[in-house]
Amino acid sequence: MKLSVVVPCYNEEAVVTRFDAALRAVLERLGVAYEVCYVDDGSGDGTLARLRGLVQRHRATTRYLSFSRNFGKEPAMLAGLRAATGDAVILMDADLQHPPELIERMLDLYQLGHDQVVAKRDRAGDRRLRTALSRLYYRAVNTWVDVELTDGVGDFRLLSRKAVDALLSLPEYNRFSKGLFSWIGFDTVTFDYRNAARGAGETKWRFGSLVNYGIDGMLSFNCRPLRLAIYAGLGLAALATVYALWIIGAAVVGGVTAPGYVTLVAIIVGLGGLQMVMLGLIGEYIGRIYYETKRRPHFLLKETDGPPPAPEPADVTAGSQAR
Repeated sequence: MKLSVVVPCYNEEAVVTRFDAALRAVLERLGVAYEVCYVDDGSGDGTLARLRGLVQRHRATTRYLSFSRNFGKEPAMLAGLRAATGDAVILMDADLQHPPELIERMLDLYQLGHDQVVAKRDRAGDRRLRTALSRLYYRAVNTWVDVELTDGVGDFRLLSRKAVDALLSLPEYNRFSKGLFSWIGFDTVTFDYRNAARGAGETKWRFGSLVNYGIDGMLSFNCRPLRLAIYAGLGLAALATVYALWIIGAAVVGGVTAPGYVTLVAIIVGLGGLQMVMLGLIGEYIGRIYYETKRRPHFLLKETDGPPPAPEPADVTAGSQAR
């Protein structure tokens, strides 16, 4: 058996060498054949130089890919999965929040026949507000999406070759891996681990990034918000009918009076705001269709120490296969 470890990196100069030492110590102790594939996601610091140095020291077991610019973590994970050659692949971050010591447990569960072994972190050390909002989000989103998303479950997982091939067969441009992992199915097992602090540096996930990521999760695996627009329109039509009947009844009983200015303004503003929300929602879906039809590549390579990753699936146009 050969194990591949895929590690996306973005501005991790301060910690990637420590991470590599910790990872390699665990892999050497386990005595498993392995390769480590680092993906530099257009870092602006010295991350790429550190990766070149790691390859020089451990050429037989290490390789790297470097993007022409920052494309995001999703393309970085995709590039690593395409480059990985192992019978099983582990995805993990370079900031030491994914403890390398858990790899042994992952391999034990993989040997029992599981195609996905998922590490679920607790929220020890997180701010209470962030924890509460996260739990509320997952509770809400799971009533909408067609797959199950679990709070605390991220990208830190082991995938069998069967699961990796299934992920690579999905050609979509707008990728939400947390949902894709759930969508492909296969035998999955989850275990808990204690939340770990970053080894160095600052988190790349700001509030705005988290909001955008949450919206991606909401829209990537269902079209129910569009159905909600229909229900909202029918509900408003019903309310308008009831209100019109009430006005007519009041006019018959008490005579015609001047309509309320405040009521009129409130209705206009409320309906206008609702229409803008619905237009924005439709625009989000249309924008995703727009990007899918372009068939642009998920990433562009600036350099690598070995052969480029596997090409796009066969049904993607030849122009998007160029790297």
